[in-house]
Amino acid sequence: MAQGPAETGTTRKLYVTEYHKYRDHMLRLDEESRRMRFGMAVDDEFVVDYVNRLNDMKSIVYANMIGGEVRAAAELRPLAAHARGEAEAAFSVEKEYQDSGIGTELLGRIVRAARNRSITRVYMNCLAENRKMQRIARKHGAILQFEQGDVVGKVAPTSAHAFSIWREVVEDEMGFVMAVLDLQRRFMHAA
Repeated sequence: MAQGPAETGTTRKLYVTEYHKYRDHMLRLDEESRRMRFGMAVDDEFVVDYVNRLNDMKSIVYANMIGGEVRAAAELRPLAAHARGEAEAAFSVEKEYQDSGIGTELLGRIVRAARNRSITRVYMNCLAENRKMQRIARKHGAILQFEQGDVVGKVAPTSAHAFSIWREVVEDEMGFVMAVLDLQRRFMHAA
């Protein structure tokens, strides 16, 4: 198995004002990684439109940031109103950062975020040939089932507890500081 770059970056929640970084990441995905993320071939216009609707979908996005750029990301998106307590998770990792453990870390953040929001079931749909995603899902106790040519992973997060909530709050505060420092760095670099 190939190893990704030595630098693994910082994983944190993205703010709505940073979704352009997520869009840029999705646009950098090679054709195969993009197909694995969406389950089909999609063009740049589709990606831009998708990212523009993230806030409307009430998604939470965690990103792995290296040098101020998103190199991997995971989304947690609640399902329809009639499916209370259920959400979908989706992941993307740029090719040169795959096989470095980032996807596993991102899924851990997604499972905890789901737990802290009383989501009792997280679904992950992937193509049958997406063995990497299936391995990551199994690491977090997902039950995998073949459905109509795809694989659906189901994770049932445990109930929230004080430590899981506290840990997310602390990480969000650290993430905010990192976002402010990144913004400051960009302003200084532009000047």
